[in-house]
Amino acid sequence: MRDNVGQPIIEIKKLGTQFNGEWIHKDLDLTIYPNRIVTIIGASGCGKTTLIREILMLQPISAGEIHLMGEEISKYNLEDPYTKRVLSQMAMMFQQGALYNSNTVLENVMFPILEYTDFSYQTVRELAYQKLRLTGLNEVAYNKYPKEISPGMQKRVALARTLALDPKVLFLDEPTAGLDPNSAASFDELMLNLHDQLGLTVIMITHDLDSIWRTSHEIVYLSNKKVTLHDSVLNASNRPDIPDLYQYFNGERGVVSKGYYSKQQERCVE
Repeated sequence: MRDNVGQPIIEIKKLGTQFNGEWIHKDLDLTIYPNRIVTIIGASGCGKTTLIREILMLQPISAGEIHLMGEEISKYNLEDPYTKRVLSQMAMMFQQGALYNSNTVLENVMFPILEYTDFSYQTVRELAYQKLRLTGLNEVAYNKYPKEISPGMQKRVALARTLALDPKVLFLDEPTAGLDPNSAASFDELMLNLHDQLGLTVIMITHDLDSIWRTSHEIVYLSNKKVTLHDSVLNASNRPDIPDLYQYFNGERGVVSKGYYSKQQERCVE
């Protein structure tokens, strides 16, 4: 993986997470630099979603530090308005979209802007239009309700709402889950375009091997309560010394994706 320069956008030091006396994370260290697409993988129950929730301060940590753009956010008071401004630099798109079924597509995207800004209603409406246009969603859908549009369109609405407050760090939880292969590939392409266009740092959890190969610059592999490997996808797929990880990328399903996409992944290894 390339040598990064400059300040990390996220830095985690000696993170500990404990539930009912059991450690989920122990002495976990992770450094993520800006403008990268990073995928977190690992066995079920290894703490992938928990880690993201902790970075977003949706869940307290038991030990260690979490830094966002050089500031230790893990010590902040959530009731402090300054904390909320700092945390607005991050946003998460949930696996099921978490759209409000009683609101139209446009109203769903307007919601966080109305909640966190003092802009006029007309300004909020125009900003929401801009975010929806970024996702390529047809304007015919803007006044429909989530149940009236396809799963692929719902994903685009959820993404537009996640982008509503112009975050610098975008978290995606299984973004292509439930999509057919063509829709999943289309969403991946959209994410790559937005990453380039907006200069986003993207951190995602996914089991979609095609999506990992298509989009990711780096793999973070969690096991034994910490980060066992942080490297490019190509390098991570060639580690027989880590049997579970090697099987993940080189099993019956993985080897097809690897053969098809590994050439383009060479761009990520410098």
